[in-house]
Amino acid sequence: MRMTDPPKTILICSCEDTMRLDTAALRRGCRKSEIAEFRQLCRAELDHFRNATKAEGSLIVGCTQEAPLFGDEAKERSGKLEFVNLRETAGWSVDGARAGPKMAALLASASEIAPAFPFVTLSSEGVILIYGRDEAAVEAGRLLADHLDVTVMLTKPAQLIPPATTSFPIVQGTVRNAKGHLGTFELAIDDYALPRPSSRDTLVFEAPRSGLTSRCDIVLDLSGGAPLFPAHDLRDGYLRADPRDPPAMLRAVLKARDLVGSFDKPKYVNFTADICVHSRSKQTGCHRCIDLCPTGAITPDGDHVKINAEVCGGCGLCAAVCPTGAASYALPPADTLLHKLRAMLLTYREAGGANAIVLFHDDQHGTALIDALARHGDGLPANVLPFAVNEVTQIGLEAVAASFAYGAAAIRLLLRAKPLHDLTGLSQMIAMANTIVTGLGLSGQRVSAIETDDPDVLAEVLRAIEPAPAVQIPATFKTVGKRRDLLRFALHELHRVAPAPTNVIALPEGAPLGTISVNVDGCTLCLSCVSVCPTGALRDDPERPVLKFVEDACVQCGLCQSACPEKVITLKPQIDFGAARAAARIIKEEEPALCIRCSKPFGVKSTIDKIAAKLEGRHWMFPVGDKRLDVVRMCADCRVIAMSEQEFDPFKGVPERTPPRTTDDYLRQRETKD
Repeated sequence: MRMTDPPKTILICSCEDTMRLDTAALRRGCRKSEIAEFRQLCRAELDHFRNATKAEGSLIVGCTQEAPLFGDEAKERSGKLEFVNLRETAGWSVDGARAGPKMAALLASASEIAPAFPFVTLSSEGVILIYGRDEAAVEAGRLLADHLDVTVMLTKPAQLIPPATTSFPIVQGTVRNAKGHLGTFELAIDDYALPRPSSRDTLVFEAPRSGLTSRCDIVLDLSGGAPLFPAHDLRDGYLRADPRDPPAMLRAVLKARDLVGSFDKPKYVNFTADICVHSRSKQTGCHRCIDLCPTGAITPDGDHVKINAEVCGGCGLCAAVCPTGAASYALPPADTLLHKLRAMLLTYREAGGANAIVLFHDDQHGTALIDALARHGDGLPANVLPFAVNEVTQIGLEAVAASFAYGAAAIRLLLRAKPLHDLTGLSQMIAMANTIVTGLGLSGQRVSAIETDDPDVLAEVLRAIEPAPAVQIPATFKTVGKRRDLLRFALHELHRVAPAPTNVIALPEGAPLGTISVNVDGCTLCLSCVSVCPTGALRDDPERPVLKFVEDACVQCGLCQSACPEKVITLKPQIDFGAARAAARIIKEEEPALCIRCSKPFGVKSTIDKIAAKLEGRHWMFPVGDKRLDVVRMCADCRVIAMSEQEFDPFKGVPERTPPRTTDDYLRQRETKD
């Protein structure tokens, strides 16, 4: 007898009739769930929630505002309990009456289980360096002296009144460079000097010294100068505020006060070194992640790269651009994200929704903007499906391709007006995605970013999007695996359901898909490219001189181009939807050179002929007509035998070299002169 999973229970609430609940649409979209509708679930009808917690199976509540209350009431529950914000994302809108399909989609997406992600631990003992210029830094030190081990360092200090009591060190110094993270900061200090204890009306410092190193757990930067770290907002333990902004300075001080102890930080990126294509044979290939990492957490490490999980800020750019999936995002993994998109878009369509626009946003910025729009504006349009992720920059081409394959009509990515880090990688992905979907018949600006901090601007942009047709019959695939496999599968499914499928589409430079162009006239079949190709896209044949290429395996890392001694290889980014089924393509093939002694193939005939022609009569070892030239046309084994039989002496006829002079020779010469 087959066991079935317990049904899912969904509790939805009209929040005192402030929004309309389309239960019929919810039941169409969530067919395998039991749906119950309430008016005031968190107060008058709380007993219904208590009863629901006793049932088996997963329980989903369409409210996040009262999640703490519901969580307390469900402490003894062992089953899954999820909360979904249906009010601000769907119900509180001028389109709320038509938001039933969207609510069903959001509930279905929340039902997908996300795996647990690993953590790294950062430890701080509370040693803080306050870096400033004036009395503001000293005042911050006074506020923190009872909580942390404080040192105040002043760069180019002006006149400063000496403290009556030295409760913490005040020194002079300038930070030349900095590295590290919460618990392990290391600062290179120049112009370091201690104050003279005899300072009277003004703090006077001793003679400065440079080249010193300072170590601390926390850095509070009140200098007002350039940040000590790139993408400083993502550096744990580094706090920065403008000393001319007292509220900002106070917030930084309060945050610093709490940075004592051990802290679990998500390990945002999982890295598999074996499939990294950064380098081979001292030739540099792919360096996309290194170029784009805003915090400098990624550095070369032999043939691969190394990701410092403690420094990583979690932007996800490395995982989004990694062509092989060596770097994969963990919040959530790429396949889990696709599962959630699949559930959301297919449920939306099944519940009666049309013209779906997926709005990717983060929690910190995007959720606050959506909430403000719902409370003080017209709310999100009924066809805009908000999809929260940890960082919008984690969105890769596989998520975009899958969204369109599942039936999305457009995609928008909500970003800050002033991004925390460079968005070059995301811009490249958007350009690539638009090129692909346009080539498949989905015309128009299907993918774009919305950079704003204003909810009214967000609403204006979303409502100005012209309706555009999506694929007629959405794909329903559900797959797991590395990002590269997901990308390949999503693209081919999109090609299958696209309105005007094209087999070959040229892509912008830097795309992780493509072919190579080889000038066959200049290629000598040395096979250096084959030896460095990390994915097996370039192949040889042990039986004959041939160079083969498998486009589906090419990640455009550029190692073949770097390793080619003749410089006849160029990259050609494109997507060929027939490449997955195509056999290896022969780029160049030549007649093998057969050993004149044992007939074993050992090289390329044209190359051996060129070598022999260049040596005969032009090199002292191989005069015209000399039998010694035959060794060039032999395999390595026969060459040794022939040279032994001929008593081949490569130094015959070469005048003896003058022996090198030693110290004894010079001393002997000096004695002779004396």
